[in-house]
Amino acid sequence: MDGSSGGRRLTAETESPPADEPTDLVSYSRELEDVSFGAIVDAEHESRVLWATPDGLEVVGRGIAARLSARGPDRFDRIRAAADRTFAGVDHSGPRVARPRAFGGFSFHDEHEPGPPWTGFDAASFVIPRTLVVRSEEGTWLTAVATDAETATERLERWYDRLADLPAMQPSGTGPGVESTQRTTSQAAWTEQVEAALERIDRGTITKVVLAQSLSVSLEESIDVPGTLERLRRQYPNCYRFLIGPDADETFFGAPPERLVSKRGDRVETEALAGSVPRGDMPEEDDAHAEEMRDSEKVQREHGLVVEAIRDQLEPLASELAVAEQTIRRLATIQHLQTPITATLEADRHVLELVEALHPTPAVGGVPPAAAWETIRDTETFDRGWYAAPVGWFDAAGDGEFAVGLRSGVASDDTVTLFAGSGIVADSDPDDEWDEVQLKFRPILDELR
Repeated sequence: MDGSSGGRRLTAETESPPADEPTDLVSYSRELEDVSFGAIVDAEHESRVLWATPDGLEVVGRGIAARLSARGPDRFDRIRAAADRTFAGVDHSGPRVARPRAFGGFSFHDEHEPGPPWTGFDAASFVIPRTLVVRSEEGTWLTAVATDAETATERLERWYDRLADLPAMQPSGTGPGVESTQRTTSQAAWTEQVEAALERIDRGTITKVVLAQSLSVSLEESIDVPGTLERLRRQYPNCYRFLIGPDADETFFGAPPERLVSKRGDRVETEALAGSVPRGDMPEEDDAHAEEMRDSEKVQREHGLVVEAIRDQLEPLASELAVAEQTIRRLATIQHLQTPITATLEADRHVLELVEALHPTPAVGGVPPAAAWETIRDTETFDRGWYAAPVGWFDAAGDGEFAVGLRSGVASDDTVTLFAGSGIVADSDPDDEWDEVQLKFRPILDELR
């Protein structure tokens, strides 16, 4: 699907992966010298994942030791039940940071069915990779996962030798070039959609709804997704980065700024990220945009709806909950209002329970959620797929971390489909909201040019 960014490539293993079958797994780890993560995921016709957080954790994975998938309104429960069965038999020998994890995500709508450009992406899908490389402040570790100790040991040694031949860094290359773009929504159609949403707001059906657009980008050359993510890392170092490539032709990738939720033990962290203005060319202009956002009644109302909804969703699960002071989140081309939120759980919970409780936040759905979802279904003319939905990982303990699949695209051959949206509230102006959506296309689009 995507072109090589230079250097050696690692060919795919041919072992047939199990699919949704309970099985005992054995996991062995070994410390590594540093290695190019881009080279590890630079593979075709094999499942691959990449996950990187703003605080420095990076994980890449290849192959499938176990697969979990589900469809329908009970998909969160079904994934959690399958995970409990799969992880119950895991025997891990190595540091905790190198433990097996399940990587994947959910579609925005529970009735999602795979189809272009989302072929290979179920309504819920996770894989435990056969081979993992983890980089953190605790060092770099290689982990091999298999259904028996002999295979795990052999895989660990084979991959250790393979990775030793790779460079520590891989060139990120340049963008593939944009041949043409095609919108699913014209500006005239967008204006009609926003005005229809405003009528529902006036009637009191909804308070806020996030409407989105998609942009199909035809490329001059095939995209190198790992190279694109490396360029995004340099441009947006304080964002998440992810790559989810099932064993099909499509790859979902992005650099989202927003954490949906992270859980370790009884500690939960999330945030409200809503309200946007451009960056300025000079510090003074930058600060002026930020002050305009802080002082905007519309933006503050939109942001407050997100804070209130997250608090309402978490309070029934928490013994303590704290909402921090509002700050400005500055990215390369855009800045947002941000409010960190932390909680202590009152009982043992799986991170997927929190994901289900929080998705979709009003930052990507609306208020009230059910009516906003109905408005989105009635209005949008394309399949959101996994856009604006939870993407991340969880482990045997039910800990994990998820981002919101924003600033993202799905790549197939020489085409990338991008997605971006904007929150519509009572005094939204269609032209202003159109401009905001175009601004949100830029992080990925700029790296394709």
